[in-house]
Amino acid sequence: MGKFSIIVYTSIALLLLFFLSHSPKKTQSHRHRRLRLRSSYNFNPSHHESVAFDPLVADIERRRDDRQWEKQYMEHSHPELADHDSAPAHESQPEWEDFMNAEDYLNDEEKFNVTNRLVLLFPKIDVDPADGYINEHELTEWNMQQAEREVMHRTQREMETHDKNRDGFVSFVEYDPPTWVQNSDNNSFGYDMGWWKEEHFNASDADGNGLLNITEFNDFLHPADSKNPKLLLWLCKEEVRERDSDKDGKVNFKEFFHGLFDLVRNYDDEVHNSSHLSDDSMDAPARQLFAQLDKDGDGYLSDVELLPIIGKLHPSERYYAKQQTDYIISQADTDKDGRLTLTEMIENPYVFYSAIFNDDDEEDYEYHDEFR
Repeated sequence: MGKFSIIVYTSIALLLLFFLSHSPKKTQSHRHRRLRLRSSYNFNPSHHESVAFDPLVADIERRRDDRQWEKQYMEHSHPELADHDSAPAHESQPEWEDFMNAEDYLNDEEKFNVTNRLVLLFPKIDVDPADGYINEHELTEWNMQQAEREVMHRTQREMETHDKNRDGFVSFVEYDPPTWVQNSDNNSFGYDMGWWKEEHFNASDADGNGLLNITEFNDFLHPADSKNPKLLLWLCKEEVRERDSDKDGKVNFKEFFHGLFDLVRNYDDEVHNSSHLSDDSMDAPARQLFAQLDKDGDGYLSDVELLPIIGKLHPSERYYAKQQTDYIISQADTDKDGRLTLTEMIENPYVFYSAIFNDDDEEDYEYHDEFR
């Protein structure tokens, strides 16, 4: 029965490919569109970037990103070498033009055909259950897998930079904060003085041996995705310290209302429908949440009392994966049944692949930049 299903599924996919490849509408509507890679590398991590939907595109982006990262890392860490063309490190840095052939590859239909890619990826996403539809859960899990792969790649790259004795661990002595942290004031990019400091490092050290392995170092760089109780409590302490305007070591209702509550509200309401509401209309729900968190009833929130909402104050990769899923389904789910068929995906390819347009195609241009 399983072999028969595979034969049927393959036959349907081949038929779809045949009809789509012979459709004059496809040639006309996609003629001026070009796929592009994102220019996503940034030393400042305060703005979250979505990862590519297609692992093959993600791999191309990672390789380009690595080369750009090497160049910028040298410019930030060794500015004295940047001005000397004869420096060996300078000679090894690629020019931006080296990356352009990647987009040529993506736009060569013989090498990278979007329809073929979607036909290939569909059964890899449609697994729970494998019923010919991609539901919200399946697509979120797929996006999450791509995000985890991207995050770990960046962590491994940082690990190689900071693990100076090549023992597979990073000590606090070995770790140098990013240059943008070293050169910034205390509140730049939303990171106050506690970030990248020894307390942050120690909280990430789950086994307490004074060294960070790859998992602990990943938590150190991405604490919002950590399951380490010490690190989550450290995040709460950071929130208290940053929001505590009167410096009494706790968060009163006013400090909660004018800082933390907006973050919680926006997390719970992803489309931000309530963003226009006045402070007066939000006072009652804010006081209700404050009372729920204030377990000892002293009128203040301590670091421990912030633990139930820390995931909303620092959204995890799963939150962003779910956001990306909601966007994709809203754009590609033609029959609005809350799930995607292979046909719907093929008919809406640029929901999954970023595109640019020529001027003569502007009347059909609807480019969404939510996740790029």
